[in-house]
Amino acid sequence: MKTLSRILKTMADNGPEEKTSLSFDTNLNYARLAKHIVWLEKKGLVESTIEDNKINVGLTEKGREFASTLSEL
Repeated sequence: MKTLSRILKTMADNGPEEKTSLSFDTNLNYARLAKHIVWLEKKGLVESTIEDNKINVGLTEKGREFASTLSEL
């Protein structure tokens, strides 16, 4: 749960960013982060978009609400 909250908090603070940057900002290796991103996408909390041939990951509205709830705990 700590890892997921760290990912969501970073995304809420920084907005959509590349997986590589997100990996660096959350201090997670890329492979581990990628697995969490897949899980979060299945739950509808994040979405991937392609901009300038780069894949950016950002929070959905549901993800922003969930991140806000987590930060209050």
